[in-house]
Amino acid sequence: MMPYRSPYPVPGVIWASLPIPAFLIDREGKLVEVNPAGETFLNASVKALYGVPAFDRIHIDAPMDEALARARANQSALFINDVDVTSGEKPPVQCNVQIAPMHDNPDILMLLISPRDIADRLGRIANAKSSAKSAIGMAEMLAHEIKNPLAGITGAAQLLSMGLGPEDRELTDLIVEESRRIVKLLEQVEQFGNLRPPDLRAVNIHDALDRARRSAVVGFAANMTILEEYDPSLPPTLADPDQLMQVFLNLIKNAAEAAGPRGSGTIRLKTSYDLSLRMRRKDGSGRALPLKIEIIDNGPGIPPEIAQDIFEPFVSGRENGTGLGLALVSKIINDHGGWISVDSVPGRTVFRVSLPVAPKELAQDVT
Repeated sequence: MMPYRSPYPVPGVIWASLPIPAFLIDREGKLVEVNPAGETFLNASVKALYGVPAFDRIHIDAPMDEALARARANQSALFINDVDVTSGEKPPVQCNVQIAPMHDNPDILMLLISPRDIADRLGRIANAKSSAKSAIGMAEMLAHEIKNPLAGITGAAQLLSMGLGPEDRELTDLIVEESRRIVKLLEQVEQFGNLRPPDLRAVNIHDALDRARRSAVVGFAANMTILEEYDPSLPPTLADPDQLMQVFLNLIKNAAEAAGPRGSGTIRLKTSYDLSLRMRRKDGSGRALPLKIEIIDNGPGIPPEIAQDIFEPFVSGRENGTGLGLALVSKIINDHGGWISVDSVPGRTVFRVSLPVAPKELAQDVT
């Protein structure tokens, strides 16, 4: 039996560069071409999908036969928004679906599936980046003006405490303690303005993860179980090694604190290669972010009322949290041209970091 071959050639570079699942469907409803993002979405190769009835593999909660017939009859694009789509192997994902005829071959229709979570998350990242910039300006404007009078308040309280009895000294000690806490908060805010541009070089992701893990297990995560699920074949990324380690350390610390005051629980560090995500640069060109790092904890999850804003400054799910750690992580990842997102339900919170691959000329010396 001859292998099923696509009757419609697609420009390879454009087709492979599409960041969303794309499929070509013939008049019989069979798949005749699938892009790399579509392969990932269906967890199957192009070779295995050729000639397969499209909607045996792609389950869309909409009358697709009618939609395809209308697109063919009108020879115009058709849009279906906010529908559940699944391959049958994963939970449904809310997506926008586009159907468009190929004008050079009216028998062929292109089906594009745009997961809503990608667009929503990218929008939230843009907002978080803007908020981080606001925090930088605020730090530069206010930090000096606030820290100076706080130093005077702290000194005056310490002097007063020398002539007071034990009961009254508790009040001056409280003034000193709270003043120092405010100074510490301001110093955290100042990190946004003082963070130097990343010194980009080829970095082994697992080296940075291991540095963060070793630091965590001798400190705040001493009682945690940390599991490693690494893909050893991953190529190096282009990053500042110290800033990347800071990102991973902050995310591991966030996961450890989510487990509660005892610090017991499980954290999984997972790496994989995923070609489904591309980020658009300022010049309009696309950039693949295939190196995926996931920090997964089994804590109670992020409160729903702040889940959309978790990367913005001063948003925290903890009673005494400053809300600056994740905002700083978001800023660093954005400065690296990467992407960070979070999925959270009770018992499972996943922070995902996606980073680019280092150029070959830089990566060859990294082991």
